[in-house]
Amino acid sequence: MMRVGVLEVRLDLPGVRSLKEKRSIVKGLLERIRHRFEVAAAEVDELDRWDGAGLGFAAVANEVATVQSRLQKVTSYIETEGACVMVDYRVEMVT
Repeated sequence: MMRVGVLEVRLDLPGVRSLKEKRSIVKGLLERIRHRFEVAAAEVDELDRWDGAGLGFAAVANEVATVQSRLQKVTSYIETEGACVMVDYRVEMVT
């Protein structure tokens, strides 16, 4: 059976002064996460806010534990990023 997990992340981007700078940081972060963790990733909220971002991630596998592990690795990776601060996140399993 297919298991799908969705991760929503809210970020603050301290020191960012423009949408151009924000988009550069977010685009790079999303690309690294897509390739490293094999998840779908997109900026989904706070698109016009230059000092914050709402990101969405989705992972698919045949076991819930695999999906949860992959999404946990994404949150851990974001926490180590120096250019952003994870303010909040939410994980939901879709059945």
